[in-house]
Amino acid sequence: MIERVMAEAGLAPPQLEFVAAAIGPGGFTGIRVGLAAAHGIALAAGARLIGVTSFAAVAARIAGTTEPVCEKLLVAIDSRRADLYVQLFARDGASPLAAPQALLADQLGDYLARHHGAPLLIAGDAAEAAAAALGGRMRCAVTPNSAPDARGVAAAALVELRSGGRADPVRPLYLRPPDVTLPKRPLAASFV
Repeated sequence: MIERVMAEAGLAPPQLEFVAAAIGPGGFTGIRVGLAAAHGIALAAGARLIGVTSFAAVAARIAGTTEPVCEKLLVAIDSRRADLYVQLFARDGASPLAAPQALLADQLGDYLARHHGAPLLIAGDAAEAAAAALGGRMRCAVTPNSAPDARGVAAAALVELRSGGRADPVRPLYLRPPDVTLPKRPLAASFV
């Protein structure tokens, strides 16, 4: 697929200046495989690798769209568990106002209350769930069909590049501890 896209664009691998990849949060295996592929492509092409959070991908894609009355943007990502992954942004979509967190639905109101109750735009693949969790306690609008996608990753990577970007190593973003743990050491067998 990558070869086909490169051929359609009329580009050779050495012409790539950067490769952008989502770093999460998201499915553990998908994020790890995607980052490994992006690292390999960037290394082979001599390109810079840029990591973009799923939150930044959503925020960058919808920045400047409808709902100008909303002063803040909440990006809510489905964790596939009981909690939501959330991050609050300024309406421009480029300026995070809070660190990303994994929160239970009943904690979302407290998270937002710390940042004053301005009208809120909610986006992401868990936008409807986040709005329902708020239960009308805040004025908000929901952006439907705003899951993180490749267009959002590209838009967020361009924002990162234009702002001078950081050159930190690209690593996965995890918001909670792993669900799998190593087994405890087996007890020494005793024979009678």
